[in-house]
Amino acid sequence: MSERPDWDEYFMDLAHKVATRSTCERADVGAVLVDGKRIVSTGYNGAPKGLPHCSEVGCLIKKVGDTEEELEDHCRRTVHAEQNAIIQAAQNAASTEGSTLYVTHQPCFMCAKMIINAGIERIVFDKEYEDVDATRFFKKAGIALDVLE
Repeated sequence: MSERPDWDEYFMDLAHKVATRSTCERADVGAVLVDGKRIVSTGYNGAPKGLPHCSEVGCLIKKVGDTEEELEDHCRRTVHAEQNAIIQAAQNAASTEGSTLYVTHQPCFMCAKMIINAGIERIVFDKEYEDVDATRFFKKAGIALDVLE
């Protein structure tokens, strides 16, 4: 019998499974929103409901950044996994207050603002995507960031 995973490993494994539904060709990202030990919702990155996915029509790449040195390519077609998990919770009238978000990649700045307003208290991820502004906002909001290794 294999070793039983702890709760963080268990929910992160589920986030990786959810990521297999991703339709973004640049990164498969999955998220699982948990309250205590109860799954509230899941999300993966893909186009808005009813619109063509990147896997069907390609990414909608735009340069994004505050300065010339910070410009990076971002897909504008994709709704992020974290956003979809929060939206799914709202559609099901499930509270996100005080919950933990397990996500395969560190959240970006746009997602950070949504996570803060959703009342999520902890984020567990395993692929770092350093966004200085997101990290700063999480710290000011008192949200714990835990890297699962």
